[in-house]
Amino acid sequence: MDPDDENGSREAGGATKESYDRVPPTEALRVGVEQLTALLGRTPESVSSLKPTDEGWTAQIEVVEIERIPETTSVMASYEVALRSDGQLLGYERGKRYTRAQVDQNR
Repeated sequence: MDPDDENGSREAGGATKESYDRVPPTEALRVGVEQLTALLGRTPESVSSLKPTDEGWTAQIEVVEIERIPETTSVMASYEVALRSDGQLLGYERGKRYTRAQVDQNR
């Protein structure tokens, strides 16, 4: 058994889960948005939700995917983003796409 992995909490790169410091939500989002921007090549418009998780944070981030004129017809996408407790991006997934003018339907 590897002594560095005796409790099974080693992560890629040799850091333990316990070694990640939970940063404030604003800092986690700043770091995560920078990484998402680099991956997508687009700057997010807004954050529609942020929730703490055991691993860090989960956020819904809105991004303009296709800019159109008038702006109300631009195509938006909602991304679910998983962030580690220190703000590093763990993964993301595009959810629904919609026009900027679209309003949520009552459930």
